[in-house]
Amino acid sequence: MAYSDNTATLAENKVLILYLLAQLPNGILEDGLFQIVTSVNNINYFYFKQVLTDLIETKLAGLITKDEDGDIIKITSEGKNALSLTQDVLPGIVKLKADNLFKKELSSFANETSVTAEFIPKNENDYTIKCKIVENNETIFEVKTVAGSRDRAKRIVDNWNANASRIYPEILDILLKSC
Repeated sequence: MAYSDNTATLAENKVLILYLLAQLPNGILEDGLFQIVTSVNNINYFYFKQVLTDLIETKLAGLITKDEDGDIIKITSEGKNALSLTQDVLPGIVKLKADNLFKKELSSFANETSVTAEFIPKNENDYTIKCKIVENNETIFEVKTVAGSRDRAKRIVDNWNANASRIYPEILDILLKSC
């Protein structure tokens, strides 16, 4: 009996992931997908990885390497066909929860990840700072600079994270000005 329950749960989680991926035409980073899936079904990371790996190995989902942000996961045409055949495996209540939470989580996830900044020590006195704006899993703006102290690097990162919506247009205006 436990075996059939596990099989049903496995099938349901695979269909759930395919269902969510089908709603993301541009794909999503693995962390974002995990965040959405765990909001719908309380599964642990290792089980999620096992299910996702199986979907990728069976070519129902695919990985697209973008840049250092990571790989984008997208549903394949085989995955769309499989979803259309198996969507009834997904209980109505799970689908409703997925639809509601998916929209909420996707918008909050997009807001969290659309502006990023980090600093990496090069040596004791030099830090490389990278500030980015990402939309639809694509970097639309990136600036790299160096700071002479950890404090300056942290201030730059904090300022970017708090004020990118103001700083970015100012940088574009400066770049577009004629000399």
